[in-house]
Amino acid sequence: MTDAPFSIRREVRATLILAGPVVISQLAQVSMGFVDTVMAGRLGPTALAAIGLGSSISFTLSLLFLGVVMATGPMVSQAMGAQTPAVASRAVRQGLWAAMGLGIIGLVLLKLAGPMMALMQQPPAVQELATGYLSAIAWGIPAFLGFGALRAFAEGIERPIPVTIIALSAVGVNIVANLGFVFGRWGLPELGAVGVGWASTTSFWYLFGAMALFVRFKPEFARFHIFRGLRRPDWPTLRELLRIGWPIGLTFGIESGLFMVTAILMGTLGATQLAAHQIALQLAAMTFMVALAVSLAGTVRVGNAAGRGDLEGVRWAGWTATVVGTSFMVISATAFLTLPDVLIGLFLDVDDPVSAPVVELAVVLLGIAGVFQLVDGIQVGAAGALRGLKDTLAPMLIGLVAYWGIGLTTGSVLAFGLDMGAPGLWWGLVV
Repeated sequence: MTDAPFSIRREVRATLILAGPVVISQLAQVSMGFVDTVMAGRLGPTALAAIGLGSSISFTLSLLFLGVVMATGPMVSQAMGAQTPAVASRAVRQGLWAAMGLGIIGLVLLKLAGPMMALMQQPPAVQELATGYLSAIAWGIPAFLGFGALRAFAEGIERPIPVTIIALSAVGVNIVANLGFVFGRWGLPELGAVGVGWASTTSFWYLFGAMALFVRFKPEFARFHIFRGLRRPDWPTLRELLRIGWPIGLTFGIESGLFMVTAILMGTLGATQLAAHQIALQLAAMTFMVALAVSLAGTVRVGNAAGRGDLEGVRWAGWTATVVGTSFMVISATAFLTLPDVLIGLFLDVDDPVSAPVVELAVVLLGIAGVFQLVDGIQVGAAGALRGLKDTLAPMLIGLVAYWGIGLTTGSVLAFGLDMGAPGLWWGLVV
């Protein structure tokens, strides 16, 4: 019993040391979406609504495929716990093969999004801009997934600092690219909302290229010889990666898909509702990424302990990540409930009469978002711990029932059956 407090302190410290850089990386990546939303907001509510709709679709598809690639992480962490680095190297190579294949599929699907838009009953101006945005960002999906595989490798061997450096610098690349493509700076074409998509594609390729250089030349990565033997797939390892990864991908897709459908349903209510939804969702996504980063640290810690056969270490790692992530979500929920005008002011001029309807609705939605922050922190921490054990099926099945069977049904009834509108859809997310 006397060792328990020491064990708690040690595990919390180890989790925070690993999670700190991962949190910064997650925030840096989601900051690119924040920058995109801010740039679109400068173009007006219609552009903001279009980027909200388009990003919901691209984000859902990207997360669906990224989840599969993220199986690289637990495979690497367990291999390192078992002191078999050659196994870790094979896992990373197959993660890159999966990223390439899924990236091509994602590119094609987003290029075909135009006809789908016609079936979504969105305002015509929103539909046109969202289609152009998706056509542009499609070219960045393969690079986004490739970066995901290399990032999972870096975090799996507990070397997250290079990822943090690259992700932070990518925010600067994204800002410059947005200024160039959206507003026509430095001789680039002025593309408006569609330029946001090209800026994201530029940032994704920067992320992948920079990470590939780190993996190839930095000694702690180079010793794994990731790019040696990459010419052909290792089918047994690739099959294992897909077996572990497809439930992760579907879990991410189930959750983000609910937000995508919510955005589509929000668009049927009008551009004001969709713009307010995008603001509240972007803020909720930023806080969720912190909890997700802690969860990813938990996956590595649990995987390492499982790889060396330390069941007590598995328990400490899983519970610690869940508690730390949920504690942060308590703080973010408090901010949503007490400082909504300050947070919304990051996107729109809250004193501008033109923006008043969007601001008023966003305040309401942000208050509702504060409620589901708490349970979201618990679920993402627990799911991360299970991923460390390569147990990915149970979270997928729970998510399917909770998000689509209960959440979407409840939200639709509240929004359209009881005429609660946009708040009804968000209360469905809470339920």
